[in-house]
Amino acid sequence: QVQLVESGGGLAQAGGSLRLSCAASGFTFSSYFMGWFRQAPGKEREFVARINWSGGATYYADSVKGRFTISRNNAKNTVYLQMNSLEPQDTAVYYCQRVVVGTTSVISQADWGQGTQVTVNS
Repeated sequence: QVQLVESGGGLAQAGGSLRLSCAASGFTFSSYFMGWFRQAPGKEREFVARINWSGGATYYADSVKGRFTISRNNAKNTVYLQMNSLEPQDTAVYYCQRVVVGTTSVISQADWGQGTQVTVNS
């Protein structure tokens, strides 16, 4: 079965950096677009970033463009999110997911993991 385990969250100061990782199993990782999503307290979950099968094409939400970088290592079945110039509004639980090709939609709502908490202090 699909398993997605996020890690790397924590507490950061505004302007700081964090690197999130997501270890995937239960499916052929290299055959899927992958994405990062986040959910802030009291808000709907939102799309953050997407990467294609090979890692050669990425797409970002306007709110993180230029600050966050998504990457992947297909040999390790892992997708990453490098977060720089963090802002208090980046505070959220971050999740990774398989993404429908060329979209910001997840393939299955049943696959959400536990996520990793990112808290940014001003």
